[in-house]
Amino acid sequence: MWFWLSLIALLCWSGSDLFSKIGCRDEDDRLSHLKMVMAVGIVMGLHAAFEIFVGGTEISFAIILTYLPVSLLYIGSMTLGYLGLRYIELSVSSPICNSSGALVAVMTLVFLGGEDYSPLAIFAVLLVCVGAIGLGVVDATEDPELRAARQAEGNRKYAKSFLALALPVAYCLLDAAGTFADNRVLETLTAQAFDSGRFATLDECADHAAASANCAYELTFLFAAVVCFVYVVLIRRDRLIPKKEAPKYLGAVCETAGQFAYIYAIADTEHLAMSAPIISSYCAASVLWSRLFLKEKLSWKHYAMIALVVVGIAIMGVFDL
Repeated sequence: MWFWLSLIALLCWSGSDLFSKIGCRDEDDRLSHLKMVMAVGIVMGLHAAFEIFVGGTEISFAIILTYLPVSLLYIGSMTLGYLGLRYIELSVSSPICNSSGALVAVMTLVFLGGEDYSPLAIFAVLLVCVGAIGLGVVDATEDPELRAARQAEGNRKYAKSFLALALPVAYCLLDAAGTFADNRVLETLTAQAFDSGRFATLDECADHAAASANCAYELTFLFAAVVCFVYVVLIRRDRLIPKKEAPKYLGAVCETAGQFAYIYAIADTEHLAMSAPIISSYCAASVLWSRLFLKEKLSWKHYAMIALVVVGIAIMGVFDL
């Protein structure tokens, strides 16, 4: 079962990348990224309601407040990521965004030491960092005429700009900070569950903390969706056209379904060393979908850097859990 759940997570998260790109790439819609936040927040809010009222997950204002800094980092990173999809190819954006795992490893090495990392794991981190930085350098230094020629097939033109690369990099930084903080906050919630005396083992405390934290995140995302709705629809008087909004909601469903499959895939601890690399490499599928469905075409230098990122992420997945 772990294998199929891992594939579902990979397909769903890469599908989220694809549909989010389709939903946010309209250059004339300056608020598309906020509409994407609305879509994800609504779907996550529905999932949170199911987990709370059907699954029995415990949630309180105190838990939401404790997890709030992590939620804001994640939501902020995703919002910037959606904004960036308007200015750059998904083939370039997705690998850079997915380099956040390597950045977390770097932060861990700097602040907590690297005693738990093997030489191969450190090599994987180096591969991802070199690939992500190299991808940005290749894209920023590409000849404008060559860029225009390779983009002609997709019938979309992306000019070189600082903003185009800065947004996925900002996503990477915020997502890495969120992941790093996530671990610290989950330790706090687990300790609180242990102190309550309601759970028999530490593993039960950790599972309780993770479920509550996930619901807190989804409810915070729902609140962000409400704020975006007020701004977009009531203040800016922008219209929500169903045909244009449909891809956003497909992306939101894929994002939430991928998270759900991921949780159960990694729960099978006997096969973590195989499931983690499969899921971690979903950006490779995102690049494939962008080539097949969006007709994005990159240079061999782009693909060489993407290969470094994908290989590094796959190796890191083995040591991630």
